[in-house]
Amino acid sequence: MANGIVVETLTKTYTSALRVAPVRALDGVSLTIAPGEVFGIIGPNGAGKTTLFGCLLGFLKPDSGRVTIDGHAPDDLAVRAMTGYLPERLVLDRWMTGLDFLGYHHALALLPAATRRADCLAALERVGLEPAAGTRTIRSYSRGMLQRVGLAQALLGHPRYLFLDEPASGVDPAGVVLFRRLLGDLKGSGATVLLNSHQLDQVERVCDRVAFVKGGRVEAIETLSAGATLARVVRVRWAGGSEVADGSLAAAATQAGATLMSRNNTEARFSVSDDAASARLMASLVAAGVPVSEVAPEESRLERLFLDAAATGNAGAGNAGAAATSSSATPAGSAPASTYGPPGGAS
Repeated sequence: MANGIVVETLTKTYTSALRVAPVRALDGVSLTIAPGEVFGIIGPNGAGKTTLFGCLLGFLKPDSGRVTIDGHAPDDLAVRAMTGYLPERLVLDRWMTGLDFLGYHHALALLPAATRRADCLAALERVGLEPAAGTRTIRSYSRGMLQRVGLAQALLGHPRYLFLDEPASGVDPAGVVLFRRLLGDLKGSGATVLLNSHQLDQVERVCDRVAFVKGGRVEAIETLSAGATLARVVRVRWAGGSEVADGSLAAAATQAGATLMSRNNTEARFSVSDDAASARLMASLVAAGVPVSEVAPEESRLERLFLDAAATGNAGAGNAGAAATSSSATPAGSAPASTYGPPGGAS
């Protein structure tokens, strides 16, 4: 039965001979992620996000607490068979061609050999790579191409759970748009997606909920669909060369229950209480003859959450992220495939 991801009071501490005191990367983290949800994880560097991903994937063993995915441990083979993973730091076998790399992971996932080449070519196309790219060695790939082939690997086998750690890192704008479309497709297919990213605008566009992690703790969880009730500042731009009187702007704001904060020759800033007030403001401005050409929030909801929460400080967690990538984070003797994560199946 699909009952999603349940994290209960997860704690993880790193120790090192170079440190006077241990670093607690996770400190009693608890959360629940529903099946089919796109869940974002944001926070400052060293907050414990990568360590949390490692525990969710079964790569790291927590000191206490537990993680279950559909009622099973994250390293259970049944869970690995339905999991895809794109790590932040890609370390690929550079001598392989793109198709060799995908074929290798296709085989590790125990997917049908009869459809291997067709599946790998389809995976390349899905992430915007031409078939010719699959015949090139990975050492010749650009940073963006590496991210794309890494995502193609994670999508093999149509995983039900997909973990993406900075998926758009190093990708050009066309790639960012492609990744956003793919996330929309995955959401429509019922896949559960966990997204760790510093690109807050992208997170806000695709996620249902977002957890803000700081100092190894979940400081806040935001339901993005609830944003309609939040106050904000919006910027309204009008057609260049148009004469817009202060009185027209102020009157339109008053009628809509908004406040005119400032203006220049091409745009004005208004404070609104919620989505409904923003819609009323636009209608009032148009009715007053203002040739509105663009409306946008001054800063996104997640930017406000990030800046407000991060401003309170992050004492004691500054090295947690570095610890997560040290040798203590990877068990000795791990198979090379663990570098990439399970390709829609256990490796």
